[in-house]
Amino acid sequence: MGVKGFVEGGIASIVAGCSTHPLDLIKVRMQLQGESHVPNPAVQTLRPALAFQTTTTTTSSAIHMPPPPARVGPVATGIKIFRTEGVAALFSGVSATVLRQTLYSTTRMGLYDILKQKWTDKETKTMPLSRKITAGLIAGGIGAAVGNPADVAMVRMQADGRLPVSQRRNYTSVVDAITRMTKQEGVTSLWRGSSLTVNRAMLVTASQLASYDQIKEMILENGLMKDGLGTHVAASFSAGFVAAVASNPVDVIKTRVMNMKVEAGQKPPYAGALDCAIKTVKSEGPMALYKGFIPTISRQGPFTVVLFVTLEQVRKLLKDF
Repeated sequence: MGVKGFVEGGIASIVAGCSTHPLDLIKVRMQLQGESHVPNPAVQTLRPALAFQTTTTTTSSAIHMPPPPARVGPVATGIKIFRTEGVAALFSGVSATVLRQTLYSTTRMGLYDILKQKWTDKETKTMPLSRKITAGLIAGGIGAAVGNPADVAMVRMQADGRLPVSQRRNYTSVVDAITRMTKQEGVTSLWRGSSLTVNRAMLVTASQLASYDQIKEMILENGLMKDGLGTHVAASFSAGFVAAVASNPVDVIKTRVMNMKVEAGQKPPYAGALDCAIKTVKSEGPMALYKGFIPTISRQGPFTVVLFVTLEQVRKLLKDF
């Protein structure tokens, strides 16, 4: 039964990941908006805390900060990608998505299923919400640690098109991305942002899987709908919304840390997750942590629906195995 849970979860995750990949790419592009904004050269030598002071000293009075670039919505972002890079660009990094879902989602879905079977009350056939959340936290954390290399590769491949041609990495596949990263930046680069990936995965898995099971149980117990497609869609979309709200701030920081370009002998743009969060909030405001929320929920909703609807169907097909 343990292996079966991994197989079922893996198939459903790969189908969901590939079908919603363009939405995920748009989300990544939106999360990186404003990051490449270069301030007045006079400010670049100052520490972030000093660069944004409004004192009346001679230095600060000579500094004129240009306004940040206008933020572009998900539809406009999608159209821009289509016009400037072509329709194929919407599937940039899809090979990394397949590998990520194979490693990360297969692991988290399988482990959650195992914990769910062990912690479910054999008499009532129910599992308390607290245990569902705990199972999600454990499964998500382990799955993220396993799948981080593919996650880094996916973010970079999705973000590559927004860079100037001379600065693009031009990875040809997820294998090429991982190989070049290992050679050029070391093996540790494959786990760049891993703490963020683990934190996000714990939040997503706990909120997504626990919410789905809990909402599905509530619908069935109250007789609102029968156990069928309607119930699966309603429960999964609700779970997707909960997961998007909980994970978006961590996702923004994770995307920026993973995408940062580290040049040999130069100081990296961010010293770590906390440094990235502080710089992002200082330069772009607190709501920058919810950049890309619309495409996040637009992607998380359909992803979660496809994930659980496919999972329920796969379970029916494999019930005799």
